[in-house]
Amino acid sequence: MEIKVRDKIKVSGPQEVAELMYDVLALEPELDLEKEHFWLLGLRANNGIKFIELISLGTLNASLVHPREVFRPAVIKAVASVIVVHNHPSGTTSPSNEDRGITKRLREAGKLMDIPLLDHIIIGRESGDSWYSFKEEGLIDD
Repeated sequence: MEIKVRDKIKVSGPQEVAELMYDVLALEPELDLEKEHFWLLGLRANNGIKFIELISLGTLNASLVHPREVFRPAVIKAVASVIVVHNHPSGTTSPSNEDRGITKRLREAGKLMDIPLLDHIIIGRESGDSWYSFKEEGLIDD
């Protein structure tokens, strides 16, 4: 499912992205709020958001994510860079070992395709919860 971005929204940091994605999560049906969502934000060269696409709707504590599915829309829609975001329905935003592993794989795949992964952000249940940025924690380099 792709979310059309009508306004010319530019992102300058993870807090902005987290707040935007809390708004997107709030649009989900009540039943799906208890599931992990994994989104891709495709960015233009000026960091304007070109699209937001739901890559995977998982279970209570997992989502199936593969670099092929993540980068397919980025290649087709010719974006300059990407940010990935997923939620933890538990509300805690600490990354799991799986989160760290997929971030590493996505970063490597992006480098090969010259579509840099700028950040991987984990959000909690609802706006006001904390969020976690792999970039801010030094786990994604420029």
